[in-house]
Amino acid sequence: MILDQFTLTGKVAIVTGASRGLGRGIALALAEAGADIVGVGISDSSGTAAEVEALGQRYLAVREDLTDHSCVPRIVEQAKHAFGHVDILVNNAGTIRRNDFVDFTEEDWDAVMDLNLKTLFFLSQAVAREFIAQGTGGNIIHIASMLSFQGGIRVASYTSSKSGVRGLTMLMANELAPHGINVNAIAPGYMATDNTEQLRADETRNREILARIPAGRWGLPEDLAGAVVFLASPASAYVNGHTLAVDGGWLAR
Repeated sequence: MILDQFTLTGKVAIVTGASRGLGRGIALALAEAGADIVGVGISDSSGTAAEVEALGQRYLAVREDLTDHSCVPRIVEQAKHAFGHVDILVNNAGTIRRNDFVDFTEEDWDAVMDLNLKTLFFLSQAVAREFIAQGTGGNIIHIASMLSFQGGIRVASYTSSKSGVRGLTMLMANELAPHGINVNAIAPGYMATDNTEQLRADETRNREILARIPAGRWGLPEDLAGAVVFLASPASAYVNGHTLAVDGGWLAR
């Protein structure tokens, strides 16, 4: 049966930023498909843990500050110690800073690039090494953005980081596919999360954004569920280096 190709029973997934928003939705989708979850981040993820466990899956909370990539070895070791292996990595954690290009500071540049790209790179590297050592392949999924395709305004470091994520997705796919490791990305459209709270609160910008989305609404975390389960499962075995837009048609306009 084709639906059997989407099951994640017996798999272990590391999800960064799993405490709320898109990360929480991703963790729950993977758990519903059968995966145990390692939720990583600085915030309390007990709410996500309770929901994952209610689905009959195990949850390990790893409290680490992902702005400092020195946490990477500890994340992998804790996941292995708890569950014995790792099969899936979802690099979801991210941040954004807004300012005019001419006023953008080094602090705002580094804060975004360190979390959105640098830690993503080194965590992916560590997990890929683990996949290779296990000899079982694996799946790595990055959370990209509409700004992996577009320039945007007042978000210089965010656009740069998310453009880098898309490029890195292709580079990693080229190098890791021979090891049975699939690397892809999901580019959410305008989603109702903490990162877009300012935009949604601005009546003019909110109206402008909604007018351009063919679906006529902001996306929700559950809108990513099908895409992330697909890219984490055997159903996507021949999908490599792709960035899948889940955007309500934004890029089609």
